[in-house]
Amino acid sequence: MKLQLIDFLIIAAYLLATVFIGFYYRKKSSQDKDSYMLGGRTLPWYKLGLSDASDMFDISGTMWMVSLCFVYGMKSIWIPWLWPVFNQVFLMMYLSRWLRRSNASTGAEWLATRFGQRGPGVRASHQVVIAFALLSCLGFLAYGFVGLGKFVEIFIPWELVRGYVPFAVAPQYVPHVYGIVFTLFAMFYSIVGGMHSIVLGDIIKYAVMTVACVAIAGIAYVKLQGHELAVPAGWFNPFFGWRLGLDWSRIIPEVNSKISSDGYSLFGVFFMMMAFKGVFASLAGPAPNYDMQKILSTRSPEDASKMSGFVSIILLPIRYALIVGLTVLGLLYYRQMNLQAPDGTIDFERILPQTINNFLPTGLVGLVLTGLLGAFMGTFSGTVNAAQAYVVNDIYLKYINPQASTRRIISTNYLVGVLVVAAGVALGFLAKDVNTVLQFIVSALYGGYIAANVLKWHWWRFNATGFFTGMLAGIVAAMVFGLFIPSGNLLYWFPVLFGISLAGSIGGTYLAPPTEAAVLQHFYRTVRPWGFWGPVLAEVRAQEPGFQPNRNFGRNMLNVVLGIVAQLGLTILPMYLLLRQHGPLAITVALLAVIGFILKKTWWNRLGDD
Repeated sequence: MKLQLIDFLIIAAYLLATVFIGFYYRKKSSQDKDSYMLGGRTLPWYKLGLSDASDMFDISGTMWMVSLCFVYGMKSIWIPWLWPVFNQVFLMMYLSRWLRRSNASTGAEWLATRFGQRGPGVRASHQVVIAFALLSCLGFLAYGFVGLGKFVEIFIPWELVRGYVPFAVAPQYVPHVYGIVFTLFAMFYSIVGGMHSIVLGDIIKYAVMTVACVAIAGIAYVKLQGHELAVPAGWFNPFFGWRLGLDWSRIIPEVNSKISSDGYSLFGVFFMMMAFKGVFASLAGPAPNYDMQKILSTRSPEDASKMSGFVSIILLPIRYALIVGLTVLGLLYYRQMNLQAPDGTIDFERILPQTINNFLPTGLVGLVLTGLLGAFMGTFSGTVNAAQAYVVNDIYLKYINPQASTRRIISTNYLVGVLVVAAGVALGFLAKDVNTVLQFIVSALYGGYIAANVLKWHWWRFNATGFFTGMLAGIVAAMVFGLFIPSGNLLYWFPVLFGISLAGSIGGTYLAPPTEAAVLQHFYRTVRPWGFWGPVLAEVRAQEPGFQPNRNFGRNMLNVVLGIVAQLGLTILPMYLLLRQHGPLAITVALLAVIGFILKKTWWNRLGDD
């Protein structure tokens, strides 16, 4: 174990700071429901953007992405499209503005602006989105919990702790015990301080992570000088054909088994499926999690767009400096690392913690651990906050106690937070590894979410009954697929999941009459979506002859394409820099400058035009 006293002191200082932040904001967050859940909608967009980016900088995802970079090299920049990461571009260009105009507090509350408060299917649609939100929140809690435990186990072997614990722990559950300890800190400051403490904690953690990432990137850059990485042909090339074309058999044969189990050998087919799913997932808008809550917490629709755009700019270069830095160190010192899991197989998710533990100097280890632990706590606390919002706002206040006092609302939030954390931890005990949970969330569960949530923005006839039947059909199908199909193959079943959900959405829509005209007209005037709204536009124009519809579809889509290219550029920029690829680096910088100039005119200057 490499942890020294200074490392422990840095970690302890951060954990104590989170406790202080929770106490500091306890009174302010208790003023009312919006102050607790949304920070009173007073926080500036750049602080919320920092917080949102910080929430996405999690341990589990970073472990996964380091393992991807190690195995797939430059081609690994495409694989996070599984989320899809470019949904932030769609949000930036127009969807965050559409969402924020509702003035809702949660995704379930937003449904009232689209489908009204009464009519067939309204209550059912409300309940199914709550069910989806809680399922996805619990999935992300389990995902973060599993990754955290595996991470800490590398630095604090159980043999050093066993003598101080009054109960026996089976080896496979050691990561879970560590996960519970740090989960308690995350639970405290998020539940007590609400959105205010979450944002401040995230900003502190981002500052720590930035210092750590730059330091690791610098060490890797120096260590690589005079050495060549032992990687297969094509590792430095981000482009690909139908097949992946990476053969590790003469270098590290186990990597070929990893590629086979991931299901990425036919990379061209895999990429098309990711892109197909990703575009529809992005058109659907944000899922009901911490990302949506940050958008709803902004001061205005324009601030919501700025916040979503800021996320990619401040997250990707710093995060990928860490990822490629650790990958370089991992490749240089692979033979000196122990990547063997308890079952005897090679666990590539251990590359990140093993590299930190073996090849970083004292002090920097503590800083990196503090940042990554803070990353876990930020993601965890943001997800808990989102789950609390749905349970308290959309179940307790809507159906159980609509007249609850502010004090009762806050105390209910505390109780719900504890129960949500307990449920997420319990699911974490059932999860095999980070990738298993991730594949289920992004490939199966979200596959059932997409169709209904695309239609809600773009088709006037789509109603609450259609939303309920589409979501229900998709979620049930996703659960069944998740039980019987290997996690690595779930993505290839996305068209089937999407088709089932789409059929449920359209079929359910025609089982009930259209949404009330007044509700549709108010939604169309307020949100101003483009799409198939002809009959509603005619009704609005009958009342307001001068009303102009949103004709910005072409500009929005142009901006989306430019934004995705820029996002890829921000991702690969630190990779080219650390790997000394000077020609591609210069081209990337020039491309980013040109795209930035265009978007200043087509997006930033026209934020109020939609």
